[in-house]
Amino acid sequence: MTDNYPMYALSEEQQDIRAAIREICDNKIAPAAAAVDEEARYPQEAHDALLATGFYAPHVPEAYGGAGADALATVIIIEEVARADVSASLIPAVNKLGSLPVQIGGSEELKAKYLGKLANGEGGFSYCLTEPDAGSDAANQKTRAVRDGDEWVLNGTKRWITNAGESEYYTVLAMTDPDKRSKGISAFVVEKSDPGVSFGAKEKKTGIKGSPTREVYFDNVRLPVDRLIGAEGKGFEYAMKTLDHTRITIAAQAVGVAQGALDYALGYIQERKQFGKSIASFQGIEFMIADMGMKIEAARQLTYAAAGRSERGDKDLTFFGAAAKAFASDVAMEVTTNAVQLLGGYGFSNEYPVERMMRDAKITQIYEGTNQVQRIVMARQLLAGIQKDL
Repeated sequence: MTDNYPMYALSEEQQDIRAAIREICDNKIAPAAAAVDEEARYPQEAHDALLATGFYAPHVPEAYGGAGADALATVIIIEEVARADVSASLIPAVNKLGSLPVQIGGSEELKAKYLGKLANGEGGFSYCLTEPDAGSDAANQKTRAVRDGDEWVLNGTKRWITNAGESEYYTVLAMTDPDKRSKGISAFVVEKSDPGVSFGAKEKKTGIKGSPTREVYFDNVRLPVDRLIGAEGKGFEYAMKTLDHTRITIAAQAVGVAQGALDYALGYIQERKQFGKSIASFQGIEFMIADMGMKIEAARQLTYAAAGRSERGDKDLTFFGAAAKAFASDVAMEVTTNAVQLLGGYGFSNEYPVERMMRDAKITQIYEGTNQVQRIVMARQLLAGIQKDL
């Protein structure tokens, strides 16, 4: 049977990528994670380490000066960084999220300029879709871009923008023809230095405190016409295609933080003694860690399967991206909560990392589409018969 149905595994190159990024995480990122959380500061140590080793924006194609990592390799990188610090994992994840619309719809000139700048480490790339009245209802954009000769004039507010203020570049969705609803939305590249761009105060969050989240304000920001990504009115299409691919990076974050929590809990329960023996020998504990390990591996395999579909552009990518994101993030919340339980009172103390992991894990159920929205997406895909030929 194996002659006709070979066993599939990560390639040697992908395993080498995992080993390389794990070493960086263990030596450079994990040691600073607690301080980053405590001080609610940007993880500069992670930024510098990722930039120095080519893991800052690994998805950028080689044609534009990047490493050209495929979707699975990118997932592995984000997973490993999240195992050490979820805040730090948002650096490569958001760089992909912010720049992917350019990669999907941009002209060759736009790609060469901005993907090249990203690959060279000249600045990060954030994604500006959400607004005060346009969260899950992403088509309800109020930010406006009006053509004025050889320029576009941009006005509006974006909310919950990850790494806002740190990133140099922003993909911004704006309404250019309100009468057309979602088909009247266009996408633009905005630079932090453009006159009229400003940022709100950092949000005070439960978790991922090292990744700044701010409002972004556009006050008569004038953009050259070549900052339009692709065709006018195609912005919403580019945005939704982007999310099909990048939801998988959130699944990777979830798998990573769950694995980090399990790894720490495994070490603890083997050392902790009660009633004269290690608590790891108690059947109730054994059942907990068995379920944790089983569910993490199921989430990992679903995430990797989704990454393969992302790379190939399979027709069922939308279903798999939503499924991986929802399942992995639900697993992450369960596993990190159980890790806190396994440590008992110590788990509830910030002297130990699992309470931070639990707080960080929660966001994976919310951003890039809540898990309720993911289930709507999956249901509609199933009702449309997207999987009938699988």
